[in-house]
Amino acid sequence: QVQLVESGGGLVQAGGSLRLSCAASVRTYSSYAMGWFRQAPGKEREFVAAISWSGGNTDYADSVKDRFTISRDNAKNTVYLQMNNLKAEDTAVYYCNAVATVHRPVRLFDSWGQGTQVTVSS
Repeated sequence: QVQLVESGGGLVQAGGSLRLSCAASVRTYSSYAMGWFRQAPGKEREFVAAISWSGGNTDYADSVKDRFTISRDNAKNTVYLQMNNLKAEDTAVYYCNAVATVHRPVRLFDSWGQGTQVTVSS
């Protein structure tokens, strides 16, 4: 149904920035809200941020609010996550997926992408 490809992760020092990208390949027109999730070693996957199809509505986990910004470019079927002032606690594999709504970030696509590793050193 869809192919999700996350990219942009890497190794950065605390206080640094990264911009993640999520490219979604679809065969027909779609208008999904999208979200970012992350999973740290030994922990459950958790919600990070979500954005409506139009980009007019967003939501963030409290832990990243005011530091991360989610955006999208529908012409490119791509969602972004600008991460500023990174902390060691942000270290995780980051994934994207379609979500039911911005405020109900239940993933809609059956399969996750490979994710992109973000490692913050301190």
